[in-house]
Amino acid sequence: MTRIELLRALIRQAKSNGFEFRRWYVNRLALPWNNFDASIKTLSAERRYYCLLFAHEFAQTFWLAGSKMTFVVPNSSFTRVSKDGATMVVERRGHTRRSVKPDAWRYHLKAMAVAEDPLRYIRRFLLIAEDLEGIQAVSDEENSETGPPVDETAVSDEDFNLEQ
Repeated sequence: MTRIELLRALIRQAKSNGFEFRRWYVNRLALPWNNFDASIKTLSAERRYYCLLFAHEFAQTFWLAGSKMTFVVPNSSFTRVSKDGATMVVERRGHTRRSVKPDAWRYHLKAMAVAEDPLRYIRRFLLIAEDLEGIQAVSDEENSETGPPVDETAVSDEDFNLEQ
């Protein structure tokens, strides 16, 4: 995904929560409005997107207060020392998480400020179908560890031998 595609997706998600991008663009950047695509290209040039990412209006609508935010926690690995002194590598699989906090946008602005790449940080909060492949989903139900109920009456492909 290119930087322009990512910015376009971020702005569209914020707009769906009530962010008025055109008004923000004209007021904050003091640039004339041509169209959506031209404004995205302007933001992408010379890292002007930082003023969007760290704008409170954008953050408040992107991480909407009180709404369930689903995001992807990527695969990770780290080393630790066990009780017997041996160094071991811990591998964590990626998964989706949900959060509901009234002022989550403040937390995420702080975390994004200390992140190495703010665009990479905020990218985790965009749910795109290609990112969800191979990631275990989280359920709102208490029995999320057991997975979905299995229909034992369902017929599998192995039950039919098509070559007979």
